[in-house]
Amino acid sequence: MSPQLSQFRRVVLKVGSALLVDRARGRLNHAWLAALAEDIADLHAQGADVLVVSSGAIAMGRTVLGLPSGPLRLEESQAAAAVGQIALARTWSEVLAHHGITAGQILVTLSDTEQRRRYLNARATTLKLLEMRAVPVINENDTVATSEIRYGDNDRLAARVATMIGADLLVLFSDIDGLYTAPPASDPNAEHIPVVERITPAIEAMAGGAASELSRGGMRTKIEAGKIATSGGTHMIIADGRTKNPLKRVAEGGRCTWFLTPSNPATARKTWIAGALEPRGTLIVDEGAARALQSGASLLPVGVRRIEGSFHRGDAVTIRSEARVLGRGLVAYDAEDAARIIGRPSREIEGILGYPGRTEMVHRDDMALSD
Repeated sequence: MSPQLSQFRRVVLKVGSALLVDRARGRLNHAWLAALAEDIADLHAQGADVLVVSSGAIAMGRTVLGLPSGPLRLEESQAAAAVGQIALARTWSEVLAHHGITAGQILVTLSDTEQRRRYLNARATTLKLLEMRAVPVINENDTVATSEIRYGDNDRLAARVATMIGADLLVLFSDIDGLYTAPPASDPNAEHIPVVERITPAIEAMAGGAASELSRGGMRTKIEAGKIATSGGTHMIIADGRTKNPLKRVAEGGRCTWFLTPSNPATARKTWIAGALEPRGTLIVDEGAARALQSGASLLPVGVRRIEGSFHRGDAVTIRSEARVLGRGLVAYDAEDAARIIGRPSREIEGILGYPGRTEMVHRDDMALSD
């Protein structure tokens, strides 16, 4: 049995260029977007955190600049993105403001989710916006991204963002209502698959190629996104976004494909911290801090007695008392700055370092304790 949309508390929606932009006229589909904003407002009103990964900047910008159809050179794409990002951000701000919701734009490149230092910054900013009940609207920073530093499609970007912020559901809106055993446009015997419990080689073999010049993604990239999302503890849906109120349609049981994960975001993240990252140093804490950590607290500078090793902000470190290893975590300071603030209350950090750093040396969400 498929899950229900109402049970998820943090949802990422990926909206592609082909849905946002009318291909024939090169204009925004205003009525469709207004209907999606209604869906977002309904989900938001139920208490869920909602984040949007939106394509469309290049598609909108090329129309404004009068660029011809067909492939663009890199500098043309970047120029189109520079113009289109302004229009796209304004549009999302306006349609969400109609429902009393604040939008915040975040532009990212691949390194923002692959380099741990920048990953922590992007994650902290996004989570603060969600905490303040804003809807972050994220797009790849196409004005500066080159082929070496880009995701290449917003399906994978959306999956990376979903796992970064601990979303429990990712919805990929597409021009098809889910995964089929074969491309339905070319195979009349293709069967719809409502639930994928695990992405196997057989599931991957069912994916076709890209279908639109406005979109870089196809079913293949959606399956890749599914692998990223489900391994990070996030369920995923591929749903038809062409109808008005597409999220409402999913909530009412409309046909789509669910990709299920056996984990959850918190467990998957802690597993990654505990096993996949090589510690670059050690934080030795006092017994008071050790007890606080076991009770679910973050590690504050005041509880750290000394540090060992040379590490940078975002690196994994071992956390231990004098007697035993307590676990691992992602540290919020370089070793040099960490050494200056250990044993001191968090309110003194700015006076010591000259900038307002994080309150925590290691936040509890960035920590995996040993059993």
